[in-house]
Amino acid sequence: MAMETLRHTAESNDTAEYFESYDNLDVHQLMLRDTVRIQAYKNAIFSCTEYFKDKVIMDVGAGTGILSIFCAQAGARVVYAVEASVLANIIPKVAKENNFSAVIRVLNQRVEDVVLPEGAKVDVIVSEWMGFYLLHEGMLDSVLHARDVHMKADGKMFPEIAKLWCAPCSMPELYDFWDDVGGVRMQSVGQIWRQQKSQEPQIVEISGSNLLTDPVNICTLDLRSISSRELESVSGKFVLPASHDGKYQGLCMWFSCVFPCIDDGSHGTVLSTAPTEPPTHWKQAVVMLPHDFTVEEGTPLAWELRLHRSALNSRHYSIEFTELDPEAVKHPLPCMCYMTKCIVLRAFLEQKEGWSEAEAGDEEGEEPDDSCSSGDKADV
Repeated sequence: MAMETLRHTAESNDTAEYFESYDNLDVHQLMLRDTVRIQAYKNAIFSCTEYFKDKVIMDVGAGTGILSIFCAQAGARVVYAVEASVLANIIPKVAKENNFSAVIRVLNQRVEDVVLPEGAKVDVIVSEWMGFYLLHEGMLDSVLHARDVHMKADGKMFPEIAKLWCAPCSMPELYDFWDDVGGVRMQSVGQIWRQQKSQEPQIVEISGSNLLTDPVNICTLDLRSISSRELESVSGKFVLPASHDGKYQGLCMWFSCVFPCIDDGSHGTVLSTAPTEPPTHWKQAVVMLPHDFTVEEGTPLAWELRLHRSALNSRHYSIEFTELDPEAVKHPLPCMCYMTKCIVLRAFLEQKEGWSEAEAGDEEGEEPDDSCSSGDKADV
């Protein structure tokens, strides 16, 4: 398997253009039609009405105002709907037709410029800030500013945890097309097309059955405490065995978000954009490989993934995906790949009394390269 590095560099885009892009109601109709997205926020808010009833709420990047309406329906005393684009002119109309004009107060400005009356603090910050592969064109920095300036010390963030995931994958619908175009093989064209597409992430829907390994967590963002500085770069190195035979054609990325819950031992609502879950408008982001590789179950797949903020535009991230030689990198313990050293170590560990995963981490594990937790293997 040839080793190579793919770098995806973000292009420049100023703040004014960013906000203008959200003036287009077609964009908002797409998001409003995303029932997974809408229902996750609605469930999260209505399962935690204790956090909203008679409380002061801030909706950062309110858009058309639907999350502000949910907060008002949950009993909020005041909802500050912060929206910098011209959509701020629509929110009062939505509030009026839902009989919440007295509750929802629209602030047509960037949240960085907001000054609340008499230095008021909010009890909850609600925001749908996530972009493609979580960070691209997201507005998390603005949400963190709102948290630091406007939220009470014991306030709640909706959502409060965000996780970025990845896994090698097959993409037969993008590769196999070139095998038969009206009865003509055109893989020579397909090879050039794939080379072009490998220069930037592709936003596509991937079937869960096309994931070649278990998902791994690139980073976990605790929105209650993380700083903007910690968002400058996230990265991780991974080695996982293929879970089934297939063609290694790209690296799939997606995210999940966890909302707070009432302290009764239950789990908060989860919004997941995983290939194994119902589709969302975010779909999945895929780094395509120019060439595919056939792998068998147990084949070790090793890679390094780095996302770092663009120097040209803080809302964009550059992606660097590097295939690594499985022979040259450390494997997690236990590793289920078919390499001889891993088979021997598995057999040894199965016999070793008192062995623990913590000990394995001391022996073979690598420390994350950034302040976010990374490299954890888990199911979404």
